[in-house]
Amino acid sequence: MNLRTDLALEQREINAQNETDGIDCEEYKKGNIKVTRIKITNENGEQKLKRKMGSYITVELGNMGETTANHEAATAIIAEELKALLPKEGLILIAGLGNDKITPDALGPECASLIFSTRHIGKELQKSIGFENLRPVARVIPGVLGQNGIETGEILAGIVREVSPAALITVDALASRRLSRLGCTVQLCDTGVTPGSGVGNARAQISKETVGVPVIAMGVPTVVDAATLACDLIGENSKGKIDPNSERMMVTPREIDLLIEHSSKLVAAAINSALQPHMDINDLMALVS
Repeated sequence: MNLRTDLALEQREINAQNETDGIDCEEYKKGNIKVTRIKITNENGEQKLKRKMGSYITVELGNMGETTANHEAATAIIAEELKALLPKEGLILIAGLGNDKITPDALGPECASLIFSTRHIGKELQKSIGFENLRPVARVIPGVLGQNGIETGEILAGIVREVSPAALITVDALASRRLSRLGCTVQLCDTGVTPGSGVGNARAQISKETVGVPVIAMGVPTVVDAATLACDLIGENSKGKIDPNSERMMVTPREIDLLIEHSSKLVAAAINSALQPHMDINDLMALVS
């Protein structure tokens, strides 16, 4: 049975725990926060992890609704990992992917609404309001195909052509294979994203090849495929015992609204901090709240 997951860390657990050819892995911890960096370097690594060559960073946290101190530490760590993937200068476009009408899929739109947009603020105005040296940032919430009849990738490709960003950051809800990782994990990668892949509704890929600029994808798992969950809980003996209809079902926590609220604030804070490192994060978030 195919265990569905968007996390490179989990795919490595399934297929390549002891694999070294084409897969470099390093880990570190700060307090109770664990960071795993996986780099796929050749075709063997691509086949094992079923992902493109590139970097995949997973930040595993405690519950996102825990203490303020934990939230601040997580924000700082995610921001540092994000900065390492971004170009040093130039406009950054942030796209909040997903459907804001469906709570488990609302991470991207909620996060994008909390991004500090600065592209429209000229140098003279920056000086007059005391915010000099702002990095230009733009944000967009493109919606989904079922809402507007246009593929998300098509919308973003058109925007990229018009505003010429140095890079595109996408934020989207992900699927995990484990309940314990829902709302407690952030993944970053520099290979782009395929919207809807976690729920079996893959759309056109959004990557450097399709939009023309580097794409850094960020996400938090909010759902588990029901069949994957059953297999993970029961083990390999569950094969043949799972109702085929379960592959069309997704499982999400009953507190999903709070999970989306906390995780969107965390990811937005990390993005704002990475893009405007000279500003206090509390001031940044106050500007968009």
